[in-house]
Amino acid sequence: MYFSVMPKVLEWHGYKFFFFSNEGTPLEPCHIHVRKAEQRAKFWIDPLVSLAGAYNMTSGELIQLQHQIEQNVELIRSKWNEHFSR
Repeated sequence: MYFSVMPKVLEWHGYKFFFFSNEGTPLEPCHIHVRKAEQRAKFWIDPLVSLAGAYNMTSGELIQLQHQIEQNVELIRSKWNEHFSR
């Protein structure tokens, strides 16, 4: 299956925060994907920012990423709603 990637929502220390244009049918709840090289993670946004899953990341990295997401949660929600309300 082919997934087209939406342009990144933000970037921090080489980590790209994004979501896919095809996020399931029915659409999954608001979340954000994070990738840096072979490292990746997915965080749910609502009701609270929480880790959905991760690959090849340390707990320290995941804590820092969650903090960045919490600081940018309104931007992420806004971009999600803008993209999926088309």
